[in-house]
Amino acid sequence: MVGEGVLHECLLHPAVGNVLIINRKSLGLSHPKLKEIIIKSFDDLSSIEGQISGYDACFFCLGMSSVGISKDEYYRITYELTLNFATTLSGINTEMTFCYISGAGTDSSESGRISWARVKGKTENALFRLPFKKVFAVRPGFLYPTHGLKNTKKFYYLITWLYPAMRHIFPNFVSTLPELGLAILNSVIKGYEKSILEVKDIVDLAKR
Repeated sequence: MVGEGVLHECLLHPAVGNVLIINRKSLGLSHPKLKEIIIKSFDDLSSIEGQISGYDACFFCLGMSSVGISKDEYYRITYELTLNFATTLSGINTEMTFCYISGAGTDSSESGRISWARVKGKTENALFRLPFKKVFAVRPGFLYPTHGLKNTKKFYYLITWLYPAMRHIFPNFVSTLPELGLAILNSVIKGYEKSILEVKDIVDLAKR
């Protein structure tokens, strides 16, 4: 859902000239700005290294919930796969900005009680050490979906009626998916003084 929403904002934005998406299966979308590469596994990018150079930024939206999977599998996907992908990119283009979609509640200390938050924190910290031009760790909370996109979970449509109240009561935990997309675009285009973007920063950056 997040990846599709971010892609939607990229294709709409006048400052974006070309977009490359890397998937395991086709998104089934055609657009003049868009190019798609299909790979079997994100663990090995050697076959496409020649096709992923020359881009100004990477918006890394791959991720999953820790619910229903083992700690080892969550660690492999969240940390190992992400770092493998990012390390490959940093070896190709150190002038790239890397934006990692993390999550609200991530534990930067890597020592808290919540396992998923520690893994996310470890992933962020490792990304900050890579030789990119800039790394942003983006921590959305509840996201109000973009209407008309096909990958929105049904759960979101069941509770979107609560959005106005949630935005009022929990302003530091609630934003829209378009705001997230615009925020990470603006982090690259206009820059931002923080490397970790909490929900209030996402909302602020989306307005710039």
